[in-house]
Order: sequence, then C-alpha cells, then structure tokens
Amino acid sequence: MKRAATRVPEVAPIRKQRAILFTRFPPGQVPEARDFLSTIDRLAVDAPSQDRVVGVAYDLRDHTLEEIEGALEDQGYHLDNTLMSKMMRALIYYVEETQLHNLDTPHRPLKRSQSEAYTHAWERHPHGDHDDTPPEWREYK
Repeated sequence: MKRAATRVPEVAPIRKQRAILFTRFPPGQVPEARDFLSTIDRLAVDAPSQDRVVGVAYDLRDHTLEEIEGALEDQGYHLDNTLMSKMMRALIYYVEETQLHNLDTPHRPLKRSQSEAYTHAWERHPHGDHDDTPPEWREYK
C-alpha cells in the first residue's frame, strides 16, 4: 500500500526593501558599506539611486533593518541622524518587530473565543434588561 506524502506548507517570504541613508562625512563610506553589505548572506544590495543611499532587500525571517544598521554601525559607518531619519527608523524597527512577534503567535479562531467571552461577560454583568421592580408590582393590574 502506497502512503501519501505529507506536504509541508511553504511559508511565503516577507520581503522588505529599505533604503539606508548615510551622513555626508566621512566621504567614500557608501561604496565601502555597499561592499560590506554584499558579503551578508540572504541580503540583496541594490544599485544606488542617490549618493548617500544604499538599497537593501531581505526576507524578514532572515534579517531586520535594526540588525543590518547595527552591523553597519559596528563596522564604523555613520548613518544619517536627522530627526526625520530617526523617526522613520524607529517606526520601521517597531513594525518589523511586531511582524516577527505575530509570526510566532499561534493561530486561534477569534470568532468563537470572542463570542464566548462576550457571552460570559453578558451573563455576569448587570445589564439594561434587569428590572429592580418587585414581581408583585410588575403584575399589578
């Protein structure tokens, strides 16, 4: 008897494309940083569209922008630290961290558990259907 092969579901990649902006000084750090980034596994480095920018593409399960920029700073490269860059960087770090956290969360059917929670809360909560009038007064004619 032939046994059916069990299929392992393929996980779709979560591709991210980011632009890493460097400071103007020291000059010449962008080509060096591009060369450094090209040595990292599963990280695609794009051709520059601007002088101080290096484009990277990666799967979120392999890398995060925080990890990539941290590696650059550890190597001595200087990233742009304007207020707008810091805010965008913090937002991207947060979004990627949240996505990774949500990937680890087990799937659970929300509809069933939510309705059960509301049903139990409704039964225990004194709601608008409760009438404090004594029964004999309600039946008075």
